[in-house]
Amino acid sequence: MSATSVAKALTPPDIVARKGQAPLVCLTAYTTPVARIADRHCDVVLVGDSVGMVLHGLDSTLGVTLDMMVMHGKAVRRGIEHALMVVDMPFGSYEEGPAQAFRSAARLMAETGCGAVKLEGGEAIADTIRFLTARGIPVMAHVGLTPQAVNVFGGYKVQGLGDSAARILADAQAVAEAGAFSVVIEKVAEPLARAITTKLAVPTIGIGASADCDGQILVVDDMLGMFTQFQPKFVKRYAELGVAADAAMAAYAKEVRERSFPGMEHVYTGPAKAPSP
Repeated sequence: MSATSVAKALTPPDIVARKGQAPLVCLTAYTTPVARIADRHCDVVLVGDSVGMVLHGLDSTLGVTLDMMVMHGKAVRRGIEHALMVVDMPFGSYEEGPAQAFRSAARLMAETGCGAVKLEGGEAIADTIRFLTARGIPVMAHVGLTPQAVNVFGGYKVQGLGDSAARILADAQAVAEAGAFSVVIEKVAEPLARAITTKLAVPTIGIGASADCDGQILVVDDMLGMFTQFQPKFVKRYAELGVAADAAMAAYAKEVRERSFPGMEHVYTGPAKAPSP
C-alpha cells in the first residue's frame, strides 16, 4: 500500500466491529520486509514473542525480553500502514500485577507505535486487562494453550479436553468481560473453540482451534515452510521456502567452489589501470 493510499489504519474498534462478519486475517511478523508483505493482506499483524524461537533459536518463548519485543516492534512498524499492529507482552513483563503490566505496555506502545498489546492468561489476569484498558491500552487476550505457561501444561498439548473445557470457557469470558477487544484461542478442541466464539461478544482468533472463529492467525515462518522439520498439525504450509532456500544455497556453494560464480555478467569491467608506484 502506497503512502498516498486513502485506506486508514485499522484500530481495535474496527476489529471488534468485525465480529460475525468477514473473517479476520492475521499473521505474525518480526522484520520490516515481512511486515510490508503481510500488511497488504492482513487485518492484524502480530509481533509475537514466538520471535524468540523463530529468529533467535530459543527453545521456548520464556527467554524473550521486553527489549527484544521493542526492537522487533520498531522494525515491523516501519512496514505497516493498514493492518492493526499488536505486540506480545513477554513472559515476566506483566505477571506481577497491573502496575508492572502498565509500565511494560506503555513502553511497548510508546517505543514501537503499536495499536495494542497481547497478554496470555484467563481469569488470573482479568484485573490486569481491566486496569490497562481503563488507562487507554487496548488488549488482545490469549487463552487455551498459552506458550508462556508451557511448563505448567507439561508441553504443547491440546487443551479443552475433558474437565479443562469449562476452565478455558471461563477464562475466555473473563478476559472479554474485562475489556479485551479480541481473544486468541490456541490449540483447543474444535467444539470448544466454536462454543467460545458463539458466546463472546468480541472476535475470537483461532490458531489450531476452529474455522468458525472470527479470524485465524499463524506464525508466518510456519505457513511459509521456513522450517523443514517442525510442522504442528494445525499449520498448513502455503509454501516450502525452507526447501527452496536450502537448494539455492547449495547451488551457490557449488558455483563458488567451482569458480563459475561470479561470471563476467556479475563483475565490473573497465580499462586496466596499473597501480601507482
